[in-house]
Amino acid sequence: MSAANESLGRAEELLERLRAKVDGLERLAESGAADAAVDDLAEIAEIAKEIEAEIQRARTSADAGA
Repeated sequence: MSAANESLGRAEELLERLRAKVDGLERLAESGAADAAVDDLAEIAEIAKEIEAEIQRARTSADAGA
């Protein structure tokens, strides 16, 4: 598997984690658990940064192989 494909695969895994966190955040919002929701928002932001980094790695790898 190429480095670009590995990065894209990792980004997909992170996206699944992100979706799960967003679902959890929606449940927390409904229950009024503000502190937990803030914690989840911080985790969502971190996962989004990781996804962005993996996509950039994939682009860099793909450009290097082109």
